[in-house]
Amino acid sequence: MNTLDLALIGNCSIGALINARADVVWACFPRFDGDAMFCSLLRERDGEADYGYMAVDLLDFTHAEQEYLTNTAILVTRLHDRHGGAIEVTDFSPRFRSHGRMFAPMSLVRQVRRLAGSPRIVLRVRPAHDYGRTRPAVTWGSNHIRFVTPDLTLRLTTDASITAVLEEMPFFLEDSVTLILGPDETLQGAVGETARRFAEETAAYWREWVRYLSIPFEWQEAVIRAAITLKLNAYDDSGAIVAAMTTSIPEAAGSGRNWDYRYCWLRDGYFVVNALNRLGTTRTMERYLGYVVNIAAGAKDAVLQPVYRINGRAEIEERELDSLPGYRGMGPVRVGNQAYRQVQHDVYGSAILTATHVFFDRRLVRCGDEALFHRLEALGERAVQVHDQPDAGLWELRGSARVHTFSSVMCWAACDRLAKIAERLGLAQRRDYWHSQAERIHRVVCERAWNGKLNSFVATLDGNSMDASLLLLNEVGFLQADDPRFAGTVAAVERELRHGDFIFRYVEKDDFGRPENAFLICTFWYINALSALGRRDEARALFERLLASRNRHGLLAEHIDPKSGEQWGNFVQTYSMVGLINSAIRLSVRWDQAF
Repeated sequence: MNTLDLALIGNCSIGALINARADVVWACFPRFDGDAMFCSLLRERDGEADYGYMAVDLLDFTHAEQEYLTNTAILVTRLHDRHGGAIEVTDFSPRFRSHGRMFAPMSLVRQVRRLAGSPRIVLRVRPAHDYGRTRPAVTWGSNHIRFVTPDLTLRLTTDASITAVLEEMPFFLEDSVTLILGPDETLQGAVGETARRFAEETAAYWREWVRYLSIPFEWQEAVIRAAITLKLNAYDDSGAIVAAMTTSIPEAAGSGRNWDYRYCWLRDGYFVVNALNRLGTTRTMERYLGYVVNIAAGAKDAVLQPVYRINGRAEIEERELDSLPGYRGMGPVRVGNQAYRQVQHDVYGSAILTATHVFFDRRLVRCGDEALFHRLEALGERAVQVHDQPDAGLWELRGSARVHTFSSVMCWAACDRLAKIAERLGLAQRRDYWHSQAERIHRVVCERAWNGKLNSFVATLDGNSMDASLLLLNEVGFLQADDPRFAGTVAAVERELRHGDFIFRYVEKDDFGRPENAFLICTFWYINALSALGRRDEARALFERLLASRNRHGLLAEHIDPKSGEQWGNFVQTYSMVGLINSAIRLSVRWDQAF
């Protein structure tokens, strides 16, 4: 049975998920939002006729161990048989600097090495086409196999027997074999030696990248793995950062809450950029800033949608597939996301908060100027216009529209940051204008979203329900931590939304009924709020328990079952990994106090 006990490998061009027995169960080509040519995560591997996976099957298998090489995105799996035989499978995607540029091809590299005994293996390379609907046509030569589709051809170059791979014949592994699956190009040099060099240079790249992270003293391994994971979800070519690598992993068993997350949400991107900034990963941050600025510049009438394709295009039409039954058979499987058509007013705050870094971070190559500021002002004007208008909200409700407090607060944040940018640029008149707009929106929210009976801000203007985004009122600067209204709001969230160790995003019914599982980022928001209120011991204890909820590789999905602790929702979820990083930085003892 499929689980989310998976590891992520990749190189910022493609990504792949690998299960505990070294099966590649998910990988899209030629990029994150492309065709899922390995898709057995959404269709259980079953029988000789099945396809959509890549495996090394060890005959008479008994058990396996699996781990990342320290501070890298290289995965090592050791498989054992009942006769004392053992093999080691090393999986990665090449990423390193070569000839003055980054070498990150659309390739998966698999090295299989004998460790002990006389292991007998079967190599299975079974890509699919059109999300599992058909199999590619196959041609081959003396050292390669080509998988041909109307859209893309992948070439497998190997030093294993071509016949053994094509016919999936068992053979004794005497020493090692290598498989490189990638573009339909002739590989220069011996495949084994090429893979060995790729592995060495890729390991060196990741370890050098990690060396320059600004990490907290405590929970270093957790933060490093989270940082590498965020990096793997950033698409180098455009700078976009996807919400997750997968589509249609349900938020809860049989819930129908199955969405495609292989796109870039401006809201998620803002939180990712904040985390990256705290870690000092300026290159990834700078690339994403460029992506957002380009989207803002191309927005007709300064109207932003909440989510875009990773190439920056706007259309992401949603459709349901009949070719894949879904995770554990729990369909539907959806490709595309209709949320791109939704009205979500918080996006104006997300975009401007993201772009603010350009004006204040002197590490960036290109700093913001007056021309960029004036382009952002158009987004600010939209925020002013819509701050008290109904929308779908950050939780993307499909069946209703209300004036969501978080959306109004983010419209305030857009104006507040524009005032700060204007101050930075010495534009006193524009500073005063945006400051007055921010004050006006602040008054509206305080008058209409404060509920005296609950002693709390509430989810919607003039409403009486709670949602977890209210925990961010201090985070975005709307309320000071010592404001009694913030403490009251946190207390109300505790009463209404906490179930065991986890915070639900909301508890009332929506388009699909009542939420069954907790949205992981909300618990990190709660931890941060506790810390801001001076309840650090509580926050640290809860953070430790949340860390224990990660899978064996330190990775988190979107949701968690508060009773069983099982993870649900799309994987790996950047939101969740951002939450881990931000909470660790807030809660760790300082380096200068650690010794």
